[in-house]
Amino acid sequence: MNITRENSGELTLQIKVDVVESDYAERVTKALKSYQQRATLPGFRKGKAPMGLIQRMYKNAIVAEEVQNIMGEALYKYIDDEKLNLIGSPLTNDEQTGIVDFSNQKDFTFYFDAALVPNFDIDWNRIDTKYYQIKVTSKDVDKQVTDLTNRYGNFETPEEIGTGDFVYGRAVELDKAGNAVENGVATFTSFDLSTLKDADIAASFIGKKKDEKVVFNAGKAFSPADLEKTLHLEEGTGKKFKAEIEFTVSGCSHITPHEVNEELFEKVFPGEGIHETTAFRKRLTQEIEQNNNTQSDDLFVSQVRKAIMEQFTVELPAAFLKRWLISREDQKLTAENIDTEWDNRYEQAIKWEIVDNAINNVKRVEPTQNEIVDYVKDILRRNDNRPENESDAEMEKRLEEAARTIAADRNNVSQISARIYVRNAAAFFKEQLKPESVKVSVKEFAEQYK
Repeated sequence: MNITRENSGELTLQIKVDVVESDYAERVTKALKSYQQRATLPGFRKGKAPMGLIQRMYKNAIVAEEVQNIMGEALYKYIDDEKLNLIGSPLTNDEQTGIVDFSNQKDFTFYFDAALVPNFDIDWNRIDTKYYQIKVTSKDVDKQVTDLTNRYGNFETPEEIGTGDFVYGRAVELDKAGNAVENGVATFTSFDLSTLKDADIAASFIGKKKDEKVVFNAGKAFSPADLEKTLHLEEGTGKKFKAEIEFTVSGCSHITPHEVNEELFEKVFPGEGIHETTAFRKRLTQEIEQNNNTQSDDLFVSQVRKAIMEQFTVELPAAFLKRWLISREDQKLTAENIDTEWDNRYEQAIKWEIVDNAINNVKRVEPTQNEIVDYVKDILRRNDNRPENESDAEMEKRLEEAARTIAADRNNVSQISARIYVRNAAAFFKEQLKPESVKVSVKEFAEQYK
């Protein structure tokens, strides 16, 4: 066995693997004996077929299999031993390898093309970005208080619809003659009367009971976005939908808001001993800020990533990488269509993978399985209906088992992994950059994404 390599470009190389008969002969002999012991051939008892017959029937296939196994094992051992940091995986160079004749050849030579990951070190001193946070206004706190008083309020289902009630029923699209439109909107839906744009339309619902009808203009009642959501329309069609809707009432619900008092404070922040409205609003402000920090982390990580990518000026070996991407079974790519998205999609993805590896070489920010499990367990704990008489240890064991089951399915945790990645990356970038925190309005914050 002999393996050599030579550079074929600044980041590309070619690996040559020589396999001679002595490398695979013993394996082939062992495999043939195994076939002979297991073979059941016409005219011979099991395991008694002549070796010559076994060789004529199976040797070429066994040689092919063993040569390729040995070649693959040796190739990847060589890559590990030489500590070659490759982009993707080696690709067979069919032109130089030529046609391999396992029936007549005894010695074999295989050629592989490969590409090296370029050296890349992040210059943190060249990155200048701020950590933007959304200012929490008194209106934000007011809205949160309203939401909480409704959430913990008294829920009722009155017979008649009242002001600001939540109504549900069947909505049917009408034509100009007042008849149901064939293949038009016909759906069960619900909405809050207080969200309607037109006060007269909202008033037309007051006093209505089960099975009574209200006809109104959908375009006047809802914003385009609310219209699409309420009538289950395709995205982008809400602006053009101006039809009349016949709504048949199925029922309604009414919430009497909870008083803003110590009982509410304890329900929202149990065990924190909040007794005054001022302290409650201050604690809500902290909660809103904490929730807003998720958006701040998203923006911060995005801006730092962009700044890092601007430092990546190495030209990647595009020809090899396109071949490698096309060779992957999970990619529906061809030599004809990969060029279309190479610059904006595939090359950028590969560059970011290299940058991400550089970041993880300094500090791991990619989520671990345990981090994912803990995140899922925290979600389960916040929404858990704990059985009576269950001990703390039993609860922890139950949540742990449930979290690990959920986390084992990648489809369940892709968003969670992304969330943990942003959290970890933001913390790491803050350590490196010590950014200035700047409080801005929602509008100013949104402008930072441009």
